[in-house]
Amino acid sequence: MNFSSVCGKSWTDPTIPKVNVTFILKSGEERTFKTPVGVLLLEAAQHFNLDIEGACEASLACCTCHVILDQKTYDLIPPPCEREEDMLDLAPQLCETSRLSCQIVVDKNLEGCKITLPQITRNFYVDGFKPSPH
Repeated sequence: MNFSSVCGKSWTDPTIPKVNVTFILKSGEERTFKTPVGVLLLEAAQHFNLDIEGACEASLACCTCHVILDQKTYDLIPPPCEREEDMLDLAPQLCETSRLSCQIVVDKNLEGCKITLPQITRNFYVDGFKPSPH
């Protein structure tokens, strides 16, 4: 499934399956959302107005979409590529189950997963610019 063809209509299209994804916010609050299969985890977080940046717009050039997965979910999804691992090396609060949410496509394996948003991220913009999601 192509991300660009899915992202616009997937939130309202009843034919696209959805899975329950729980985000653990910086405050510790847990919020669960029905998330369409085929979208990026980053896009889902931004769609639900969660505090996650994605400064490079999913081009693997930053670590501002760093999230921490529960172990079960981490074990179920494909491993990170070398470029993602390089970007994760720059992420503050790196954990064994850290991933970049721009590299995770929501699928049925994410049903019931818990995704923790770290307390801080590192943005390399010096002017404080924070791009808004598209």
